[in-house]
Amino acid sequence: MQFDVVNSENEKVGSVDVNDEVFGGRVNTDLIWESVVHENAAARRGTHQTKNRANVSGSGKKPWRQKGTGRARVGSIRNPLWRHGGTVFGPQPRGYDFALPRRVKRGALRAALAQKVKEGTLVVVDALAADEVKTKAAVELLARLGVTGKAVLVDVALDDKLALSIRNIPGVELVQSGRLTARQVADARHVVATKGALEKLQDALA
Repeated sequence: MQFDVVNSENEKVGSVDVNDEVFGGRVNTDLIWESVVHENAAARRGTHQTKNRANVSGSGKKPWRQKGTGRARVGSIRNPLWRHGGTVFGPQPRGYDFALPRRVKRGALRAALAQKVKEGTLVVVDALAADEVKTKAAVELLARLGVTGKAVLVDVALDDKLALSIRNIPGVELVQSGRLTARQVADARHVVATKGALEKLQDALA
């Protein structure tokens, strides 16, 4: 499989050969789903908490004596059965992250990239850099490349000026090739990758 490499003016300046097994394989949506669920779970803060009988305010004194009153025996006003008492088995702070096999992560990223290739929304450029920190120039660059809506820009090393230029553009993010995930690819309408980043991804996913 071969991709055209374009410059910032969307003019062809070369081509790059890639592995068909990496970028032209079967789109396994199950792997993409697993990877997305894993990343969403890892991003959850998990700071929810309810007060149990040890946390609610109130005296620990026994409301009345155990026997002789005719009423049910009660040991504390913080009893979960009472109003303003503690909550039983309520949510407590926890982490939702879980281990996902490395082969599943690689397979999911392979499938997500193959989907973009099949849709024709993968653009290969010779470089991703900006001469100055200017959002307008970054918007014009994306327009020349035919990139609209959500997009993920992938490079081996991030250009600081370009990163500052695109941070105010909704739905556009700049990612290092070594940190790219299947969720980022699947969530974007277009993927713009440099020739070097594409080769790095191919070596990692082959």
